[in-house]
Amino acid sequence: MVFFCVSFLHNASLDHYFLSAASEWVPALQGLTERTSTLIRDLPTGERLTFRVKAINLAGPSEPCTMKEPVTIREIMQRPKIWLPRFLRQKLVKKVGETVNIVIPFQGKPRPVVTWLKDGQPIDPKQVGIRNSEADTILFIRSAERHHSGEYQVKIQIENCEDTAAILIQIVDKPSAPQKLKIVEIWGFNVALEWSPPQDDGNTEISGYTIQKADKKTMEWFTVYEHYRRLNCVVSDLIMGNEYFFRVFSENMCGLSEKPANSKDSAQIQKTGISYKPPNYKEHEFGEAPKFTHPLVNRSVVAGYNATLSCSLRGSPKPRITWYKNKMDLSGEARYRAFSKQGVLTLEVRKPSPFDGGVYMCKAVNEHGEAETECRLEVRGES
Repeated sequence: MVFFCVSFLHNASLDHYFLSAASEWVPALQGLTERTSTLIRDLPTGERLTFRVKAINLAGPSEPCTMKEPVTIREIMQRPKIWLPRFLRQKLVKKVGETVNIVIPFQGKPRPVVTWLKDGQPIDPKQVGIRNSEADTILFIRSAERHHSGEYQVKIQIENCEDTAAILIQIVDKPSAPQKLKIVEIWGFNVALEWSPPQDDGNTEISGYTIQKADKKTMEWFTVYEHYRRLNCVVSDLIMGNEYFFRVFSENMCGLSEKPANSKDSAQIQKTGISYKPPNYKEHEFGEAPKFTHPLVNRSVVAGYNATLSCSLRGSPKPRITWYKNKMDLSGEARYRAFSKQGVLTLEVRKPSPFDGGVYMCKAVNEHGEAETECRLEVRGES
């Protein structure tokens, strides 16, 4: 019976292959094999190796049969694929000063080449940190600024194969003060005010205005309206004979503007004499389709403890709200309690069990349109 011995020589730096004191043949298999073919595993990727085979019988080994050319060991290619997390498939909104830390996993062999762009241009490493590993890439901003907003594109490439993904990042800040606040008219115990939107909306939509008044005698400020949507208002129930000043703050998702718009003139409420006619304002159509200003986010909770899912909505007239779990209407279900306050919608899941996990959706409908948002709830067993 004839057996075979397989060995290889690592000669990456030599042009001609020969056995020398510095280069030794290494057995490729433990022991001998009866087969005339074999699979050699765990070879170093990227190295150039040459192989030889000897036949052995009772009389001893034969002269080796050596390959004419060395073989470059290559890893089997796995097509590159980016696994974009679900929350990054919609716009990522962060406030100025917050940290942005985005981890995007991917697959591919050999290790892909990762490239990041912002709005089609290379990313400045002084502004945005990028760290890559064999399984993911991380985009890191220590303290976000407005100029970090934009579309970020990531590409992974292995030879001629590639995969890409895009992420929208919006960095928002408090708005500036409204403009051109003025007193339009005074009649009876009422003052009509008018103003213009702020010059800087903070890179997000203005959600309303806060109007305040102050008696000249005390100069203590009192809020008349909060979250007010119009650009004009009437301040009523003022005290006859007193003099008033007014100011207006603009508001977005980050809060009120740092400074208000102040009225240059004061309003003197006359004691007697003149009868004032209220100004005739043109009626405006303020109808608006539902829109979720803050969507639902995925949550993981512990079984047995009440859990809540929240989102915020605006729309006029007030939309009709319906909650769903796995596309099933939850209306009338005793385990769930839905309520809303100042545009914030909340679904309370009472003492959830793993059965309550799934995809939850909130749908809003009015005569101008509809909108919906969804998230995934995971219920973990008690540890």
